[in-house]
Amino acid sequence: MAVKLPIYMDNQATTAVDPRVLEAMLPYFTEKFGNAASRNHEFGWKAEEAVENARGQIARLIRANPREIVFTSGATESDNLAIKGVADPLREKGRESGNHIITQATEHKAVLDVCKRLEKSGSDVTYLPVSADGLIDLDDLRRAITPKTILISIMYANNEIGVIQPIAEIGKIAKEKKILFHVDAVQAVGKIPVDVQKDGIDLLSISAHKIYGPKGVGALYVRRKDPRVELSAMIDGGGHERGMRSGTLNVPGIVGLGKACEICLKEMQEESERLRLLRDKLKHSIMSRLYGTAINGSMDQRLPNNLNLSFSGVEGDALLMGINDVAVSSGSACTSAMIEPSYVLRALGVSEDLAHSSIRFGLGRFNTEEEVDYVADRVVETVKRLRELSPLYEAAKPRATR
Repeated sequence: MAVKLPIYMDNQATTAVDPRVLEAMLPYFTEKFGNAASRNHEFGWKAEEAVENARGQIARLIRANPREIVFTSGATESDNLAIKGVADPLREKGRESGNHIITQATEHKAVLDVCKRLEKSGSDVTYLPVSADGLIDLDDLRRAITPKTILISIMYANNEIGVIQPIAEIGKIAKEKKILFHVDAVQAVGKIPVDVQKDGIDLLSISAHKIYGPKGVGALYVRRKDPRVELSAMIDGGGHERGMRSGTLNVPGIVGLGKACEICLKEMQEESERLRLLRDKLKHSIMSRLYGTAINGSMDQRLPNNLNLSFSGVEGDALLMGINDVAVSSGSACTSAMIEPSYVLRALGVSEDLAHSSIRFGLGRFNTEEEVDYVADRVVETVKRLRELSPLYEAAKPRATR
């Protein structure tokens, strides 16, 4: 069976909208176009009904109450609302009420940049290191907690290396210390089981376009009891979403997010196993034919669809250009315009040269076994050719082959 080119394997960056999601969305652009805040006619009622249905679909996927779901424009806004929303009111009360936040060095920029901004306005932030496998040390977390710690923000799964943090254990520590726990779960939701109750999560960020939904819509889970989380709004004007996020709701996008979550709930287990098999086939096919190839991050604690490899003696940009009929990435989509090596890989202790030679493969719902075979062959062929042309080739070559 011939493969159709180009091949898309950058599903950590974004995903194609599932046709079933698009079908659910379409009526809300034309026939059912009402404003969900219009409470005095049928067009508004139907829009509001669709929004509430989507709340339930999202809540069921993460084991939450529908009333705990707040709609946003995406995960970046959700992260901002969660972290600033907790920090701002406490900072206004003064330093004695607590101003310390704990996160990790490998968080997404949507969390790291928020923390850096808060530092400029008086907050204290601890950035936990990670080990070579990409995991934080829970003892480091315990030591970092102080009487002024108000929030722990740790992502569920890393967007570059796919490493899954021990979220339930972190949640337990946060609960013992009565500290709020925020989780950027963009890469995890819909790929692996997420349960905000069992995991002890108080705030959780979701994005539709990572789970075969539309771009420009997301959600924030905000715990309503034990404890009830109070957030300071980042966007004012109209009091939508119980005052936490004003603005006319993107009804078609919300419907799409809800439908995407419903599909994930039904198909996640089977899909994850299929992607794990494809991922492992890709890994074996590449690594069995190429020396000087290393996996970045833990393979045991990892998303089923992620593979991040370094190729010694090869420049990552040259490799990407050499396989230009395959869409993969040399890092996060949010940092791909930067020439510096991935800060995530550097935090793992990966050398600058190897960090520059790393490629992220993100498999998805629509990838096939034939595509995996094609991509593996293209990568192996291109790496071998580039090494033969590279002045680093001899240095990268194992002694036995010289």
